[in-house]
Amino acid sequence: MATTKKIKATKAEKVKTVKKVSSAKVVKKTIKTKPEVSKSVIDKKPKAKKGKDTGSVEVQIDNFTAKIKSLIKHLKKHGQDNDSRRGLLVMVGKRRRLLNYIRKSDLKRYAKITQKLKLKE
Repeated sequence: MATTKKIKATKAEKVKTVKKVSSAKVVKKTIKTKPEVSKSVIDKKPKAKKGKDTGSVEVQIDNFTAKIKSLIKHLKKHGQDNDSRRGLLVMVGKRRRLLNYIRKSDLKRYAKITQKLKLKE
């Protein structure tokens, strides 16, 4: 029984092709893996006490913005994908609520975030 593995990279995602050769059968499997996440616009430590800060509002807004941009790119290719469209609208709403919270609490932080992320005010 011989087993060979090939890894082929495309623009958006990595595809792993596995061939298994057994007695009188050839089986091919294609496994898609997620693409690497690009670096975000804001540093990950605006007010971080530790290196991996995911809870601060600025970082959450930044993460939502990165996800929103990737979903917009996806929806330009796949216009009929209504499930992804709904997920996009949910994320936009969450980001909007976080931005409203910052705007009410600290207007300077709000202006800084919208300027760095190039969002409309």
